[in-house]
Amino acid sequence: MSPVVFMQGNEAVVEGALAAGARFYAGYPITPSSEIAELASRRLPAVGGVYLQMEDEIASIGAVIGASLAGAKAFTATSGPGFSLMQENIGLAVMLEVPCVVVNVMRSGPSTGLATKPAQADVMQARWGTHGDHPAVALAPWSVQECFSLTVAAFNAAERLRTPVFLLSDEIIGRMREGVTLPEPGSLELVERPAPTGPAAEYRPYRPGPDGVPPLAAFGGPYVFHATSSMHDEMGVSANDAATAASVISRLVAKSRFALDFLPGPEVVRSAETGRGCRPGEPVLLVAFGSSARSARQVMLDHPDHPMTLFRPRCLWPFPEKELSALLADHGAVVVAEMNTGQLLLEVERVAAGRVPVAAALRSDGEIITPEQIWETVREVARRPRPAAQALGWKEGGR
Repeated sequence: MSPVVFMQGNEAVVEGALAAGARFYAGYPITPSSEIAELASRRLPAVGGVYLQMEDEIASIGAVIGASLAGAKAFTATSGPGFSLMQENIGLAVMLEVPCVVVNVMRSGPSTGLATKPAQADVMQARWGTHGDHPAVALAPWSVQECFSLTVAAFNAAERLRTPVFLLSDEIIGRMREGVTLPEPGSLELVERPAPTGPAAEYRPYRPGPDGVPPLAAFGGPYVFHATSSMHDEMGVSANDAATAASVISRLVAKSRFALDFLPGPEVVRSAETGRGCRPGEPVLLVAFGSSARSARQVMLDHPDHPMTLFRPRCLWPFPEKELSALLADHGAVVVAEMNTGQLLLEVERVAAGRVPVAAALRSDGEIITPEQIWETVREVARRPRPAAQALGWKEGGR
């Protein structure tokens, strides 16, 4: 029987990383992610891994990239200000196609902000933080159990896609404690990066395989290759012609679409009354992730007679727009709950495209959004037939 352990979300991240095969961590302490560095400093050496405390977050992600190129599964952890400092080297990892995992335990900002308070305001930074057109893969746990399981999923995605993958936790999820069922050793399905085969002289480090992902050799082995941050050809040699640039960028961006085939899908929870005698378009669709989704789920539990559905994306990027779009026809309105001024809201509005009104329950004062706050928004929306809602200031697909 698999053991159940009472642990913190940040602890579960470390245990998930070790279970996924991670053996290298480089980081710099920052609230509220510091427990990850602290535990990694003890757990990694105990299993033959390497822990490095770096002078800052720029050096941290640089060391992670180097370790990954040397063949190690590598990760780091930070919060908003450190995540900002990492963005240039995250772009380097994208261009070099280096698998690694970056854990961002989100806190209130901007800048230093409220260092010990929760927020979910790094959603768009995870998508667009580094410059240029690039793939973005970001997972968002809502429980300590998912801090473990989605960390494993993040490593699997990074290795399979040869790209950085983000785990977007937050202060509440990172520091809460819950029971976690740990899998038996060897029971997890783990993904290893595609490795080259054939003569070393014929190795092309950026020639895509059948799934668009090139095999990756480890530095120091027989397969010698060049790594450059500039646009490059299949040999890794700088090439600035338009044809090469178009080919590389289109292939990199396609990784996000490929990721949808195997990343954890959204969780959909329907209340007992949803679909049971409801008038067409009556149920309210709640969209929330991370700790906000826990408050949204509590709304459903507190008001079982009101038809609602919770749509909880576990993968924020690439956004699960097909699954969300399929639900819209059965719901009269959408309420997006998040701890920011409306970042996931923008994606929901884009997908809704005017088919149903979209309202928002938002909070960005460093406190968790409450079920009562979400319920007030649900009640307000539910009282308004669609034409009336528009007459009172709603616009199709927006606020």
